[in-house]
Amino acid sequence: MRVLRITIVENAIIKLSLVRPTTFDNIMAFVPPTLQPEHGYVLLIPVLMAIVHIWAGFKVGAARSKYGIHYPQMYAETSDANFRAFNCVQRAHQNVIENLAIFFALLVSSSVYRPGWAAIAGLVRVFGFITYIHFYSTGVPEKRQLGTFGYLGLATSVGLTVEAAIRLLSA
Repeated sequence: MRVLRITIVENAIIKLSLVRPTTFDNIMAFVPPTLQPEHGYVLLIPVLMAIVHIWAGFKVGAARSKYGIHYPQMYAETSDANFRAFNCVQRAHQNVIENLAIFFALLVSSSVYRPGWAAIAGLVRVFGFITYIHFYSTGVPEKRQLGTFGYLGLATSVGLTVEAAIRLLSA
């Protein structure tokens, strides 16, 4: 019974290929993923990002101790003497958390055809996060803007991902 089902499906595919060869090609088209040596650099970017994430978390922990903001409270109240200083540190860390999913998704997808450029774009984004965290944690929210250069890495990752998608769809 199982052999018969496979035969019917195979016959249908063969008939489709005789009628419209491109249909058969589209059904069976597969672009195998190939890892290049440069993908090693791409794999190091999440390691670096993990270190940055841990560092930002430690900064929040230190700020909690310094300003007396206890768990589970996420942010200081405006009535707290140092609410702005603590909230800037917490917000810097939280912003990085909010961006991790899209960062990792774009890092992986942008590396399909150009892993070297994807790694560079990821590194720019990580340095942007570091700068953002460092300056936002000073308690002066406007200083966080110094980390916006990291968006160049993000934009590059988006472009590389679009290129990869187009190349795969046209294969």
